[in-house]
Amino acid sequence: MISDQENMSEDLITIQDLSVNFNTEGEKVKAVDHIDFNIKRGQILGIVGESGSGKSVTALSILKLIQDPGKIASGKILYYKKGYNAVDLLKLPENEMQHYRGNEISMIFQEPMTSLNPVYKCGKQVAEPILTHKKKSKSAAKKRSIELFRELKLPRPEKIWDQYPHELSGGQKQRVMIAMAMACEPALLIADEPTTALDVTVQKSILENLQELSSRHGMSILFITHDLGVIAELADEVLIMYKGKIVEQGATHKVFHGPEHPYTKGLLACRPEMDTHTRRLPTVADFMNANTPAQNTSYPQKQSKKDFSSADDLVRTKNLSKVFKLKSGLFQKAEFIRAIDRINLAVKRGETLGLVGESGCGKTTLGRTILRLIDATEGDVFFREFNLTHLKSGELRKLRKKIQIIFQDPYSSLNPRISIGSAIKEPMKVFGLHASDKARKQKALDLLERVGLEKGHYNRYPHEFSGGQRQRISIARALAVEPEFIVCDESVSALDVSVQAQILNLLNDLKDEFGFSYIFISHDLSVVKYMSDRIAVMKDGKILETGQADEIYKKPETKYTKELIKSIPMANPTLNK
Repeated sequence: MISDQENMSEDLITIQDLSVNFNTEGEKVKAVDHIDFNIKRGQILGIVGESGSGKSVTALSILKLIQDPGKIASGKILYYKKGYNAVDLLKLPENEMQHYRGNEISMIFQEPMTSLNPVYKCGKQVAEPILTHKKKSKSAAKKRSIELFRELKLPRPEKIWDQYPHELSGGQKQRVMIAMAMACEPALLIADEPTTALDVTVQKSILENLQELSSRHGMSILFITHDLGVIAELADEVLIMYKGKIVEQGATHKVFHGPEHPYTKGLLACRPEMDTHTRRLPTVADFMNANTPAQNTSYPQKQSKKDFSSADDLVRTKNLSKVFKLKSGLFQKAEFIRAIDRINLAVKRGETLGLVGESGCGKTTLGRTILRLIDATEGDVFFREFNLTHLKSGELRKLRKKIQIIFQDPYSSLNPRISIGSAIKEPMKVFGLHASDKARKQKALDLLERVGLEKGHYNRYPHEFSGGQRQRISIARALAVEPEFIVCDESVSALDVSVQAQILNLLNDLKDEFGFSYIFISHDLSVVKYMSDRIAVMKDGKILETGQADEIYKKPETKYTKELIKSIPMANPTLNK
């Protein structure tokens, strides 16, 4: 990463006494609370913390992009351009600040579709900052854009120049965003959670791209994430933020191998490890409280996977396929894509079957086809003695309470105009469960407490909760109808690692209590391995291999599975370097 130690001794950015406040409903919240740190030339600096820790607000402050009701309350952000005196970015008027944004300092955001304009071709969007800041000709800007696409290993760079964002995969869109940020060869690249929603293989290639760019161009990177495993792959130094403050900082290997603050210890501990099993995942709260797992020696326990070889099949598929017809023009031949291809799979009673693979492999389509949220093109799905594929809508509706799904984004699956209490009661009413509305309300209140929320939350609305809390609400709603089988579709992939640990612990507790079965879908093999009794690996609509979770990890049969395992970020800088 650091190719020029002498260059690394120079500061590029110095942040002094930075504070940012948000005034909401008469209450002042300190999002960033008097922090100080430096970014050196050519350095990759990581900022780690959970949602609300202040890491993104810190990054936005550098570019003066804090909007109402936020306000920078104090501090200096000194930018040192070679050959010039230091400039305090916070004192610059807006017209002068425009020179620095996208030119001297660029930013990559977490979700590329919110930053890429859907009505403009990708090439034009990358060329725009070159035309604006470098005053190049259109042909020169196009040439530079295609060079960047090639440098970022995008397939068919010339074709992608003429494509729209919606025509690209998530990883390709993120590379276009990086190309846009790199267009003017900035001195500092701010990357705000740029790989959180990506497959581990795509994430690994993006991290490698960023390392190469930093080394080749002598560029500094401020990399923001909640995942310490990613930082171990990438950063020279790391800052740990908690409630607006920097609670720990230093060289990455020193912080990882000798964490001092309880919060850092918690973040390191709560990610599932591939080589060990614990009965429960530690959480940040365990370490922030006095009785930490380190002091409570009874906390870590070996987790023995149950033997389901003699158990009955609860769910079974036979040659299950789903074919989608792609849109075609008036004179174009219709194209078809086989999203799932003759799948034969079984889930035992009380078993968790992990389904892992990259985006587009067909795992979500398989989960939804099993539940008949999507109708199969061919093949059969059996639940207990019922063939779901051939059931009429009325018959299928009666079984819906036994087969449920927990979606990746709980906010989009909750009606923003309905209180969470009503959302949990609704399926009970639909299926005629419990004798009265009063009884259904009591059941909803009991479920809120069971998933770690409070009875006082009953009348609140989805927007009043955090992402982790909303996911708990979705779990409570799924449990309201007492299911036997649940599909968890990427249900923890967008959560902070500590919140993720809480949700995984909850799902395991509920499984033990109620005895239901899961299909647990994720692109993160470490999470799937922790949760699952067996694992099925998918690619291009097919099941490549299945087996016991430990065996799949220790002795993968296919090259694809080996690549998935190799791409998992490990929170150990010594192993990653």
